[in-house]
Amino acid sequence: MKFTCLSKGSGFHFPPCHILDVSGFRILLDCPLDLSALTIFYPVSPSPKMEEGEQTYDFAVNNCLDMRKRQKILKSLICAQPWYKTPNNLHLWDPSSIDLVLISSTMGMLALPFLTQTKGFSAKIYATEATTRLGQLMMEDLVLMHNEFHLFFGSDSGSPQWMSWEELELLSPALRQVALGKDGTELGGWMPLYRSADVEDCMKKVQTLKYAEEAWYNGTLLIKAFSSGLEIGSCNWTINSPKRNIACISSSKFYSVNAMEFDYHALRGNDLILYSDFSSEGILTNDEHDNNFSASTTYNPSTPSADNDDRILKECLLRNDESLEERQKLAFICSCVVDSVKAGGSVIIPLNQLGIVLQLLEQIPVYLESSAMKVPIYVISSVAAELLAFTNIIPEWLCKERQKKLFSGEPLFSHSELMKGEKLYVFPDVHSPELLTNWQEPCIVFSPHWSLRLGPVVHLLRRWREDENSLLVLEDGLDTDMALLPFKPMAMKVLQCSFLSGIRLQNTQPLLEMLRPKEVLFPEDLREQIKFSGSHSFSVLYYAENGTLGVPRSKGSVDLEIASDLATQFSWRKLDHDDVDITRLEGQLFIDHGKHQVLSGNKVSEPSRKKPLLHWGFPDVEKLLALLSRMGVKGSVERCMNDAESGSDEIVHIHEPSMALIEVRATRTVISARDEQLASLIFEAIGTLAGGI
Repeated sequence: MKFTCLSKGSGFHFPPCHILDVSGFRILLDCPLDLSALTIFYPVSPSPKMEEGEQTYDFAVNNCLDMRKRQKILKSLICAQPWYKTPNNLHLWDPSSIDLVLISSTMGMLALPFLTQTKGFSAKIYATEATTRLGQLMMEDLVLMHNEFHLFFGSDSGSPQWMSWEELELLSPALRQVALGKDGTELGGWMPLYRSADVEDCMKKVQTLKYAEEAWYNGTLLIKAFSSGLEIGSCNWTINSPKRNIACISSSKFYSVNAMEFDYHALRGNDLILYSDFSSEGILTNDEHDNNFSASTTYNPSTPSADNDDRILKECLLRNDESLEERQKLAFICSCVVDSVKAGGSVIIPLNQLGIVLQLLEQIPVYLESSAMKVPIYVISSVAAELLAFTNIIPEWLCKERQKKLFSGEPLFSHSELMKGEKLYVFPDVHSPELLTNWQEPCIVFSPHWSLRLGPVVHLLRRWREDENSLLVLEDGLDTDMALLPFKPMAMKVLQCSFLSGIRLQNTQPLLEMLRPKEVLFPEDLREQIKFSGSHSFSVLYYAENGTLGVPRSKGSVDLEIASDLATQFSWRKLDHDDVDITRLEGQLFIDHGKHQVLSGNKVSEPSRKKPLLHWGFPDVEKLLALLSRMGVKGSVERCMNDAESGSDEIVHIHEPSMALIEVRATRTVISARDEQLASLIFEAIGTLAGGI
């Protein structure tokens, strides 16, 4: 088995991307886009004129096209139609060599249309039902938002000017690092965005799976998806192959208010665990600095049980209550929102995590009501209505509390009730006539895009950036200085929040001990932060970005089922020098659902049945000459010394009925003859003296 880390990603918005070669098949784990790289581009801001219904564009973009200011602008941001950054080195792999693609989250499939439209790509793609639908909505929304650039700059034709080395040298060091990467090798990963037709064609090739549903690939690999707890539909994969059973752990959360909880029971007892949760890299609390991760939790592997595992998991959660921390952050955001609207300002929330957005849509109205305030809440997105409707029909991937609401006849989420009560309004775009009719300020707006380069958020930021009472709520993982550069000077307040989007470092080793694998593939970047104790029950192999790691086999053999009618025909023979029994087997080999079977097939011809397929042993030359003499073949023996330790070689010269040569060496016997009939006669004589089946 070989494993290659193409990209370690950068948290929730840009998950890792890997290549896994197992049992002769090549598997791509996730295919994300680095949308944070969009911050190097200038945004286009469509501004509707209410009186005339016309559409203009922000003056800053027109100014940036002034050639006299080109050099000055390029040192700040790129004024061009954006391209999109795919995982590093993915474009260097032959798409036709990929057999299987496994998608673990919505963010992990945003670059999939680039792959599916490539010539030669024919891989099978698996994702959960929820991830597939939510991912499709996100890609369709991305295409529609990008159309603003297409309308302004026109269609793409070849490589853009900004990608030339002359233009790249004009960029500031910060922009150049985003464009080229730290080592200057990532320029080839930039691609022009796909079209709506590409998204539609891509989704036709995705096979959706229900929770824990079995999917067999080529009758050899058994694929299953189990909840990771990160988001609705996000999953961890298990891959069972003839040589080893593998569990792939992506970014996961033990606790979730919306998504089904992290299913660690399904990941137990595998031969190998691929740990691919980089989300907590470099993020340590003060308590975590003081903890010794190699001994943070007591675990007794000699007494494994579900109760013991549950106890350890509860200890991990109690030591650092994830749910409490998330509730406190959401409460703080809600209080800041209320303070802003009380002061007469408006609020923009371009958050990308669906679970966080759904919680804020439930909690902000409660805070407003407790403050006796009536402020409209708008959700502005081309796919908002469909996305909110979909969240109420996917109970399979929701937490138990949400599922109970389904059985009691209640809505799974409160946004449907808020829309009926005219507290929440949903519109497709910022210049929708219905929105302009309904518009009130101050207000609270949920709208994309979190990069601040696409969508309604660009127009709204330009509208409220000078209002010191207004508030912008951002997610962590974005270069704030670069993201806000087009909107400066800014007077509005900015609140940047970080939400847990993976397993805390202090919980990593207790989790792996509970899962009890034989081997763990672990990120090299986390080696210094997590030092495994010498008493752990598994071996650890470290992998690095852009490196290929070979993993030794964990299973020495594969079980083979032989049909009973074939087994009764065995004729066993024992090798002279080895304690091994050997027999001849005729049949057809089938591999189905991971099982290797030999069944009765087409019978071979009778002459070939009598002809041995395998010989062993060292033929006695004197006996061979005597046997050949009785067959009418005459010859003589020549012995010659060999430099090897095995001794001398023997050569038999055949004189009658025609010339031939038999070389008898320590490891092989070679027959050389022009007469095929004579060669067959000699072969038959050697086969008589040597053992065979």
